[in-house]
Amino acid sequence: MNVLEFKDKLDVKIMRLSHSLWENKVNRGNLSRWLENFESSDEVKECEQTHAMYLLSNFMYFGSREIRELLKSLYRDKFFKPLIQNVRKRNNNTKDKSLINLEVVNELKATRFLGMGNPSESGTHLLYFFRQENSLGKEDFMHSHEILSLDRDGRGNLSLSLKQPDVKRYILLDDVCGSGTQAIDYSKNLISEIKTLDPNVEVYYFTLFSTVEGMENIRRESDFDLVDCIFELDESFKCFSDSARQFRNKEKLPISKEFAKQFCEKYGINLAGQEHCLGYKDSQLLLGFTHNTPDNTLPIIWGDNDWDPLFKRHHKKYGFWYNQ
Repeated sequence: MNVLEFKDKLDVKIMRLSHSLWENKVNRGNLSRWLENFESSDEVKECEQTHAMYLLSNFMYFGSREIRELLKSLYRDKFFKPLIQNVRKRNNNTKDKSLINLEVVNELKATRFLGMGNPSESGTHLLYFFRQENSLGKEDFMHSHEILSLDRDGRGNLSLSLKQPDVKRYILLDDVCGSGTQAIDYSKNLISEIKTLDPNVEVYYFTLFSTVEGMENIRRESDFDLVDCIFELDESFKCFSDSARQFRNKEKLPISKEFAKQFCEKYGINLAGQEHCLGYKDSQLLLGFTHNTPDNTLPIIWGDNDWDPLFKRHHKKYGFWYNQ
């Protein structure tokens, strides 16, 4: 198969994906501009454009509809059903619906949902959809800065306290967890204070997507009482791992995984630096959402340093006061 035949097949697949799943984010114009970032060749195995199109044809995009469904599943399967089970268990496995409903309502009143990070980040962005899809009230949500209160006693001494002492459970929501670094840092900065003030308060971390490594890191290194996700991404989701699903039948493909990795690294160094040239901390993902593209995804997809991106990433910009 020559370059043109293979590229034509990939082009058709990409346009179909864009129309049916990618909310028409890719069209002839921006695809052409994106491909101009890469070199072309008459030999398929040496054609960067062809390899780039192949990688793009394996891109996983989650639009508004899919994100909303995932948020319903997150609430139902990771929180609400286990909550009912715990209520029944501590009441001798009762089937008394009135008792169960009463206790569940009380548990919900003592629960608050928060977005991971500050109010401008994607974790907080998800809360609007999360509230809508699960028919929750505005009082069920809060910002992290509303958890603690700095008070001054009669002698003028400052002390920390919980602003809402009746809350017994905080649930932090996120869209994707790669290495787990952010969640671990968040745990160290906030949860230790909460636990010091009330050791019985529970803090959960739920995310829509996570790498296996990220989940393991958070469970091992953080103070969260419960860590879970809807969609776990194993090594096969890393584009260039030994078990990469994108190249599972590589002997039947007219392209080379090694060549694809080589030019992704070459361009990725300029787009994201040596350490993150294949995505943040070598995540090697091909993943995007309607609201943003995570930095765990290959930088050739979202990079913007003298580069035409295809699925743009909205970067975090911190002021001079921020110290990560």
